[in-house]
Amino acid sequence: MADKQFHWGLIGPGRIAHNFAGGLQAIEDGQLYAVASSKLERAQEFAKRYQAPRHYDSYKALADDPRVDAIYIATPHRFHYENTLLCLEAGKPVLCEKPLTVNAAETKKLYETARRNKIFLMEALWTPYLPIWQQVRQWIDEGKIGTLELANATFGNKLARDVKDRWFNPELAGGALLDMGIYPLAMSRFIFGENPASFTAHGRLGPTGVDEFTAVTLVYESGAVAQLSTNFISTNTNDYTIHGSAGYIRIHPMFWAAETATLVTADGEFTTSRPHRASGFEYETEEAMRCIRQGLMESPLVSHEFTYSIMELMDGIRSEIGLKYPFE
Repeated sequence: MADKQFHWGLIGPGRIAHNFAGGLQAIEDGQLYAVASSKLERAQEFAKRYQAPRHYDSYKALADDPRVDAIYIATPHRFHYENTLLCLEAGKPVLCEKPLTVNAAETKKLYETARRNKIFLMEALWTPYLPIWQQVRQWIDEGKIGTLELANATFGNKLARDVKDRWFNPELAGGALLDMGIYPLAMSRFIFGENPASFTAHGRLGPTGVDEFTAVTLVYESGAVAQLSTNFISTNTNDYTIHGSAGYIRIHPMFWAAETATLVTADGEFTTSRPHRASGFEYETEEAMRCIRQGLMESPLVSHEFTYSIMELMDGIRSEIGLKYPFE
């Protein structure tokens, strides 16, 4: 596979799928080969736009296509588990949009299946792979800001309350936490390199029963703290700041898609940019391709343990704020 074009299949050609397809166009040896949707016309339109030679109105047909090397899944949260399981059982490596599943129990079952079948599986959490976040990781590892003490992040966008949209639909596992809050939680794990020792959470459930506002405080063994919030009711600063004993780092808005960060220490203030080659999804896609070609079953950065720990944490937060989906 290392010496040929890598053929991607795509399930669920919705909003986020355009970012994946756009990023894939910046990868020389990657190609969107096949698209599947429950609506044939939608699959045809998406395939035509991104010059994919095949399209299906059956997820199974795509998973069974022998020319598909791996599958990117971008369906609503509730269906990630069943769609990923279908692909794994068909022997196809999977890059599944975040969150990998709705809860940790589903995540555990998928990882057990992937290990049993010896197939690669990765949550499509793109932010840790972005060049600017790799620069932030380097600054932290070099001790530029000393001992980590405090992290602050907001991810808030005011949305029109459309009860038909998946964001507000409990049957589709809607809500701010799973859709947006996963980013500050995951990047806190990326920064501190461990799970919090404890947490507290506050949430506000809207008329449809999903969380429209969630705030979380994570406390680590060292005493360091991360204060994070996510919501659908107000547009926030949407940056991420990491404070240390010798300075701080600010990842500029929108932190989950950032290209710019500022390092402030006693030596002064330094701002740097690391522009994306395309949509930004190209970096996680390249990582998945690298791992698959090397016969790995997971990425060292967004590992199975990394994803599972975040799913467990979100389970705990949902329990504390009283959010349970009707189908659970």
